[in-house]
Amino acid sequence: MKIADVARLLLLAAIWGGSFLFTRISAPVLGPVILIESRVGLAVLLLLSVARFVRKPLHAREHWQHYLILGVVNTAIPFLLYAFAAQTLTASEMAVLNASSPIWGALIGVVWKGHNVSPRMILGLVLGVLGVGLVVGLDRFSTQAGAPLAISAALLASFCYGIATNYARTAKSVDSFSNAHGSMWAATLVLAPFVPFASVRYTPDTEVVLSVLAVGILCTGVALLLYFRLIRDVGATSALTVTFLVPVFGILWGHLFLHEALTAGMLIGTGVVLIGTALVTGFNPFSMLKQR
Repeated sequence: MKIADVARLLLLAAIWGGSFLFTRISAPVLGPVILIESRVGLAVLLLLSVARFVRKPLHAREHWQHYLILGVVNTAIPFLLYAFAAQTLTASEMAVLNASSPIWGALIGVVWKGHNVSPRMILGLVLGVLGVGLVVGLDRFSTQAGAPLAISAALLASFCYGIATNYARTAKSVDSFSNAHGSMWAATLVLAPFVPFASVRYTPDTEVVLSVLAVGILCTGVALLLYFRLIRDVGATSALTVTFLVPVFGILWGHLFLHEALTAGMLIGTGVVLIGTALVTGFNPFSMLKQR
């Protein structure tokens, strides 16, 4: 992997790690529905502009069902669940819980697709569960009112990502950019009917407005473009390395900007979750470095 690719990978992890920070800031003020509709709507505007610039047709009539499934399962539902969780959980907690997505994906693959179960995968699943337990069990924030429901919402969001991953492997072949563009349109349209029934809880200040712009344009639209560039340059397997880096930046940003505590449960649990994820996915950093 070239230095430029490593730099893009770190930048993407930093941006996606920041999404939990911005969601934590804006969700308690705007509520989940308005925040996420704003997030996907801003991403749509950016991706639409890029699509028109590069003259990339969406072929919505042909692929609308595919885009709808991705938009609901991979975007609308998990984004809403994390926005709901952000009203209680810290940005750090959400970033670590999000790292369980590959574990859910592997488990769903075993049940749904009949994938083989190896001793390594079993060990990884056990460590993943243990790591999540350390994060949410030893962290003092997990004792707050509503924390169990918020933790369940975050884990359910990661579960949705696992479903979407398994679906995408067997779905019709559509290029990555169109998948993102179409799914963002689908999520925006699906959530739109719920917006009139939602309300802003507090008057948003400058920090909240900037957080919404950042999570929509930077952490969704720009991040997707970066991710596609990585897939093109280094391949999907190496690009997925970002999964292991996002929690690091999520914890870092939460600590630096929201003064979230770095507890023993958080740090140890993060390490255990990442080791479990590596075992489940078969990730080998040395083989990745040999690719270039």
